[in-house]
Amino acid sequence: MSQSSTAKRLQALIFDVDGTLADTERAHMAAFNHAFKEMGLDWVWDEALYTELLNISGGKERILHYWKQVNPDVKALNAQALNDRIGRIHELKTAAYEHAVNSGEVSLRPGVLRLMDEALGAGLQLAIATTTSPVNIAALLRHAIGSDWRMNFSAIGDASTAPIKKPHPQVYLQMLTALQLPPAQCLAFEDSNNGLRAATAAGLATLVTPNSFTAHHDFTGALKVVPDLSQVNLVQLRQWHSAYFR
Repeated sequence: MSQSSTAKRLQALIFDVDGTLADTERAHMAAFNHAFKEMGLDWVWDEALYTELLNISGGKERILHYWKQVNPDVKALNAQALNDRIGRIHELKTAAYEHAVNSGEVSLRPGVLRLMDEALGAGLQLAIATTTSPVNIAALLRHAIGSDWRMNFSAIGDASTAPIKKPHPQVYLQMLTALQLPPAQCLAFEDSNNGLRAATAAGLATLVTPNSFTAHHDFTGALKVVPDLSQVNLVQLRQWHSAYFR
């Protein structure tokens, strides 16, 4: 193998969480609506509205964006009071989502665990690059993998480590630094246009597995777009990755 091909050999898989590892968005939507009701708000996010709001990365950012839509005079309010209220809504939402996950309402998408196991068995590193909160990640993966789920991942980037949300590449750049690998030795997994843009801006080849909330997105520039990971194996990933960087 030449020095050039060695430099581009696949060494790590970096996964987005919501919509990519699991079809979480419907559970998130229900959790938001639960929080709104708890706070005495008459907001109800249906599927069409939530699909549109998913263009805004981050739960708190999504709430603020909608708040400004329904309350155009938001600037007249005390900024700290508004931030506190949004924070409380998000706390209630997170608790409702965690309860849904623990109740078995959310499961990993087809092929995810098998591919992770295959990659780990072949000596590849795994990482997470998401805009969701650490609590949400832990709830999902603890339920799906077990209490020692963190041992499977060399690095984890989330809303607490990367405040600048996708499509900005901050979280991916952080993961590349943590993994101590160049983009040409990694492969990203995403489900949305924002995620694809973030990963490609960091120089990563990106495999996209859309879901019902993101199927209409533009995935130009993706390495591949496949329904899920059930028919994908490590040999294929290496071939696709190698061709991308050829």
